[in-house]
Amino acid sequence: MTWTVGKLLVLTVSLPNGNSTSFPGQYSSRLCSSADTSCVEFIIHNVNRNQSGSVVCAVQGDYGQRTAQLNVQESGTVSIMGGNLTVEQDQQVEFQCVATAWFPIPTVSWNQNGQAVNSSLYNTTSMADGDSINSTSVLKFQAVSNTTVECQATVSELKDPQSSSVFLVVVPKPPDWTVLIAVVVSFGSFALLVLLIIGIIFCYKRRKEKQTNYQDEMSKRVRTQSQSVASAAGQKQGQVNAGYLADGRTSVAPSELTDSGFGQVNGSSSYEMPDVVNSNQAGNGYNSTYNTVDDSGFRKHRHVTIV
Repeated sequence: MTWTVGKLLVLTVSLPNGNSTSFPGQYSSRLCSSADTSCVEFIIHNVNRNQSGSVVCAVQGDYGQRTAQLNVQESGTVSIMGGNLTVEQDQQVEFQCVATAWFPIPTVSWNQNGQAVNSSLYNTTSMADGDSINSTSVLKFQAVSNTTVECQATVSELKDPQSSSVFLVVVPKPPDWTVLIAVVVSFGSFALLVLLIIGIIFCYKRRKEKQTNYQDEMSKRVRTQSQSVASAAGQKQGQVNAGYLADGRTSVAPSELTDSGFGQVNGSSSYEMPDVVNSNQAGNGYNSTYNTVDDSGFRKHRHVTIV
C-alpha cells in the first residue's frame, strides 16, 4: 500500500504485518485493529497548508486506488483593542475585535455576559494579508450596566473558538439639569408675563384715576373761580355814598338826601357831586377825578384809578 500527498509519495505499508516506511518522517500509519489487517490508518503530523490537496491510497494488485481531498485551515489570534473600558450610563460605546492570521475567513461573533449579541449590532470586515486573512469586527451598543464583553473567532474545523474578553464599567451619569432649567425658565417667564400684565392694568387704573381726579379738580377750581368772580363782582357794585357833601357844606342831613343819593344845594335846581376823592390820592395808585355839568344842571363825576 502506498500513500501520496499531492504528487509526492510519502508512505509505503507492507501488508499484512503493517510495517511502514515514511518519506519524510512527518507521516505514519497503523492498522485499524489487530483482527483486521486490511484496514490502515494514514496519519499526517503537524499538517500545514502546503499539504492541502488530494491524498491517494493505492494497493498493488487488483485493489486499485482511492482519492480524498485534504483542506487545511489555520487559526490565528483574537484580541479586543483598548482593553477594559469605563463609561457613563446611557453612553454609546464601541469595541473593536481584531482576528489576525486566519485561513479561511474566520467567523467572528460577540457575547455580552455570556449571551450572544444580535449580529445587527456589529459589523465585520476581512482582508487578505499574504496567504492569511485578517478580520476586524466593530460592536456598538448603549451602556446600561457593568458588562463582560467577549469576542470569538472560529473556523469550521476548530473545536473550540479563539476568544478575547474585556470588562465594561458603567458609572452613573451626573444629574441632567436641562429639564429642570427648562421648567424653571418656563415658570419664570410665565410669572414675569403675569406680573407685566398686572403692572400694565395697575398703571392704567392709576392713570385713569389721576385723569378723573384732575378733571374733578379742574371742575372744582372752575366752580371756585366762578364763585370768587361772582363774589368779587358783587363787592364791586356801586353803593350809595352817604358822605356826599355839597360845595361849601361840611355835612348833609339825612333829610336832605334824595332817593337817588344826591344832595340838593341851597334849594337850587342844580346838583353837584363834590370832588371828595382828591383827598385820597396818597395811595399805591394814581387817582384822577373829572367833574362836568350837563345842560340839566347835574354834575357828572368820573373817578379813574390806575395801578
